[in-house]
Amino acid sequence: MSLAKANMVVAHGGGPTAVINASLQGVIEEALKYPQIDNILGARFGIEGLLNERFIDLRAQPQNIIEKLQYIPASVLGSCRKKLTYEDFPRVLDILKVYGIRYFFYNGGNDSMDTCNKISKLAVDSGYDLNVIGIPKTIDNDLVNTDHCPGYGSAARYVAVSMMELACDIESLPIHICVAEIMGRNAGWLTAAACLAARDNKGPHLIYLPERPLILPDFLNDVKEMYDMHGGVLVVVSEGLKDEKGQHIADSGFTDGFGHKVPGGVSQYLSNQIIQHLGIRSRNEKPGLLGRSSITHQSKIDRKEAKMVGAFAVKSAVEGESGYMVSLRRISNDPYECEMGLVSLEKVANFEKTFPKEWINSRGTGISKDFVDYCTPLLGETLPEYLGLEKIYIDKR
Repeated sequence: MSLAKANMVVAHGGGPTAVINASLQGVIEEALKYPQIDNILGARFGIEGLLNERFIDLRAQPQNIIEKLQYIPASVLGSCRKKLTYEDFPRVLDILKVYGIRYFFYNGGNDSMDTCNKISKLAVDSGYDLNVIGIPKTIDNDLVNTDHCPGYGSAARYVAVSMMELACDIESLPIHICVAEIMGRNAGWLTAAACLAARDNKGPHLIYLPERPLILPDFLNDVKEMYDMHGGVLVVVSEGLKDEKGQHIADSGFTDGFGHKVPGGVSQYLSNQIIQHLGIRSRNEKPGLLGRSSITHQSKIDRKEAKMVGAFAVKSAVEGESGYMVSLRRISNDPYECEMGLVSLEKVANFEKTFPKEWINSRGTGISKDFVDYCTPLLGETLPEYLGLEKIYIDKR
């Protein structure tokens, strides 16, 4: 529906990314173009900020700050992991009315799109004119009905470069196994990016995703085989790995605001198993949050698309669209090109796009070239090339 002059609010949900502020920049810059939009509000700490009436005046921000948002890590608005309850709805509606908010934008992943969808339905059921658009964001790349998600390309680049550097370190002192743990609760998209680090025989030598169960005896056999072959071995695993019974290999014991179990500790667990059962030195590494918001490894393509989806969300809402998430559709791989569209929030909220099993090798230890072709354009510029010395030895005379 087309609305008369009214206020808008934008909020962030879930884990930050290296480009979530680029989307915010796109939202602000596009909103400033339209006389239909009066106050441009930012909810501090996601939907909790709206419920607590903690709003930042984004229209009043200095131009030089707005222009630099795309280069700032994490979320300048703050974020949250709150699941709206039935008791929250009257409060949400009252606040929207009091502040004259007629445009609502929520930037996030699966659970955030659920929040966005609930706000959209609340407005419709209450007869309140509100245009609602979801802005996609997640390093997990697990939103459905979009080719990929802003935030993923930068995080994937971080994983690829970091694993390249770690592989070089292990080759330099090939005396142990290193198990690196990458974020990803149920989907292995981010862990799979480690395969882009492979150069010659430096590794990663083994990659395990949550889409395939990890069977410990098989895992130990794979590790021993690689150790006998290479000496130092780099193993990359997803934090969400499960066993053949569907149980997490490691469980933090915590749940988030949406009731999801918080995984973690799988690399430490597997390192301990290697030490105990194989008698080989092993250590674990966990980049964790370092890879989620790294500006150093921010992908230029990712940054550009993040701004575009933010701007497209505002444009769509002003044109009368509501109840949708912005999606990306890949037109071409070479040269790489994507176009933006809209997909119903009903078809996104609470759905999860897992990594294609056909892109995992038969042993469950490696990734196919199809994924390499899919992921490479999202990393932006070419990955660094780390050269080594030619193995030219001098015979003793």
